[in-house]
Amino acid sequence: MDAKQTDKLLTKHDLNRLWYRWGFTHLSSMSYEKLQGHAWAYSYIPFAKKFYKDDPEKQRRLLERHSMFYNTEPQTGQLINGIVASLEEQIALGNDVSEEMPVNIKATLMGPLAGIGDSIIQGIIVPILLSIAMSLAAGGSALGPIFYIVAYGILGPSISYFAFHSGYKLGVSAIDTIVGENSKRITDAFNILGVMVVGALSAKTIVLETIAKIPLGGKTQNLQVVLDNIFPGILPLGMVLLGWWLVSSKQISATKVILIMTAIVTVGSLIGFF
Repeated sequence: MDAKQTDKLLTKHDLNRLWYRWGFTHLSSMSYEKLQGHAWAYSYIPFAKKFYKDDPEKQRRLLERHSMFYNTEPQTGQLINGIVASLEEQIALGNDVSEEMPVNIKATLMGPLAGIGDSIIQGIIVPILLSIAMSLAAGGSALGPIFYIVAYGILGPSISYFAFHSGYKLGVSAIDTIVGENSKRITDAFNILGVMVVGALSAKTIVLETIAKIPLGGKTQNLQVVLDNIFPGILPLGMVLLGWWLVSSKQISATKVILIMTAIVTVGSLIGFF
């Protein structure tokens, strides 16, 4: 690489602008046709001005190819953004990289990264932070929601930043890790861990007990005591499994599931069961 090309390389400031422009605006302008694609084009405006200042046609092609439909998990998905930034840099320097490659990379990787990212963020990190926050807020303390807002506000951008710069450094070599069987194994592993985290969170935070009494040996016995001797926490588990069944098998929205559960508990309380 000659001195002229070295002068045109993306600086850390340039990379950080690409990172935060998409990272903090990916949901600010959306349509069913493009979803997160608008923010991609917005994030590459400084890139276009740096590399194609005197070439409006190349600017147009750059922004046009980054206005395509795009949708992935925004934190871990920054890995794709980093890979694409390294490819666009090579294109701008005149190296042997086609303009179709960044587009193909985005289309190929956004699905696998969405699966991995949702498993990590929604399946593990968010439930863990919420479990800590709910424990802090159990006595009515405002520390719970404050903790969650601050913790996620730090952790989310940190994951996003690390993923973007890792993608830029690794370039296309990162693809071997996140597509095909490797992607499936990673996603399955995080899904299993996420189920364990959600299960532990449910067991700790969901409280449901019965006040009903049943005849036992000529006397009456609290049904809750009997259930605890057979299977501790069976009622909360039953509600969790009911919610899972309604969502996964019956395709009922989360809002309707909440209303159904509220109705069950309300009726149960009125008849003296809960």
